[in-house]
Amino acid sequence: MNFVTKRCLVSAALIAFAGPVLAEELPGEGKSVRFARNDSLGAQYVQDEILVTLMKELGYEVDLRTIGVAAFLQAAAQGDMDITGDMNMPQRALQFEKVEDELSLLGDGTIGGGGGINGYVIDKRTAEEYGITEVSQLKDPELAKLFDSDGDGKANLANCNPGWSCGDVVDYQLEEYGLLDTVESIRATYEPLLAEVFARYRQEQPILYYTWSPSFVTEELKPGEDVVWLPIPYGALPEGVTSSGGHEVSGVVGCAGDQDPCRMATGSWNWKLAANKEFLEENPAIESLAETVQWPLATWSSWEGQMMEDNSDKAIEEIAQKWISENRDVVDEWLAQAKTAAKS
Repeated sequence: MNFVTKRCLVSAALIAFAGPVLAEELPGEGKSVRFARNDSLGAQYVQDEILVTLMKELGYEVDLRTIGVAAFLQAAAQGDMDITGDMNMPQRALQFEKVEDELSLLGDGTIGGGGGINGYVIDKRTAEEYGITEVSQLKDPELAKLFDSDGDGKANLANCNPGWSCGDVVDYQLEEYGLLDTVESIRATYEPLLAEVFARYRQEQPILYYTWSPSFVTEELKPGEDVVWLPIPYGALPEGVTSSGGHEVSGVVGCAGDQDPCRMATGSWNWKLAANKEFLEENPAIESLAETVQWPLATWSSWEGQMMEDNSDKAIEEIAQKWISENRDVVDEWLAQAKTAAKS
């Protein structure tokens, strides 16, 4: 055996020996995460798919389940679930307060730039023709009749699903503003309900509904172009629901009458991550990741637009993986911070 051959064999042996030593030990190896997404389909499903992927890259086995927020909070408080990215705050504040001894809220919210908005919406044509610039104007029976779709003389307001906290806010505000005699709150499965609204809009009929941004709704009917946000007359929220930054939001595109700031139904809101405290103590990498992740509002709107074409699990996974591949430098930075947190 010549010298060169011996040298190559020695080098190969050293590489083989060093391989296991140099291999990176991932913080999630041998661990699992019970991750919940809520039962309200939206762009947060893309967020959740990204989070699941990143947790797997940290070495974790991830069990993804779809359950309601109330059910998650109860399960997580009992130690039967670990984490969710789908806490809509401040609307879930009252529910969260009941389990805050066992759970933590993480980060500043995953929608960058101050978060999203919720409010009442009518078509722009009707708003401008009749000078409607505030939701309390619908106390006028003649104005309310414009939005009557079932012939009972009341405006039909497409509201949130039964059980959703946003619908409870709407019902409270309708009573607070003296609108119960002229406005009827319609609470049903949201997506089919809004499909009816879209159909009425295409038929050039007046429409009235409650929604939020970013959402598939504001991608279909764009504030400022197709519809306008109707401000509330003054701040009013049911017990347990807060608006820490107030109801007035600056820079709202499509606020009726070009009002700025625009007094929105709940002020700004955001998606937050919530997790079992014991789980976080045992998994500092997950805590670091949860406190770091955030996406610009434009990204969320883009996801909503893509999901209008196809919101299947396969399509959501493709949207998430595309974002990861196009933003690998950001992802790697998040993962590096999480790995550092696990070692400290």
